Amino acid sequence: MTPEVKEKIDNLVQQNKIMVFMKGSKLMPMCGFSNNVVQIINTLAVPYETYDILEDPEVRQGIKEYSDWPTIPQVYINGEFVGGSDILIELYQKGELQQIVEVAMAS
Repeated sequence: MTPEVKEKIDNLVQQNKIMVFMKGSKLMPMCGFSNNVVQIINTLAVPYETYDILEDPEVRQGIKEYSDWPTIPQVYINGEFVGGSDILIELYQKGELQQIVEVAMAS
């Protein structure tokens, strides 16, 4: 990953309370896993940003190195990597995601 790509990812993660690197956008997810993440976050009714990795091959590869996580989507809350679709579903079902988001929004 180039220093420019790392800086771009750093900025996106730091400037947004909830940042999702995904295929497509929150208005038009381009895969089922990305759609799962969008649906879950939408139910929480909180602001979040998405980044379409399909439009940026350098970030698509770089984000996997950045998080040391091989799959997309990737969710960051308050600058911390939370996980992908399966982890978000699990956290949501346990009620833990709501708590993580509440803390992030309050900070």
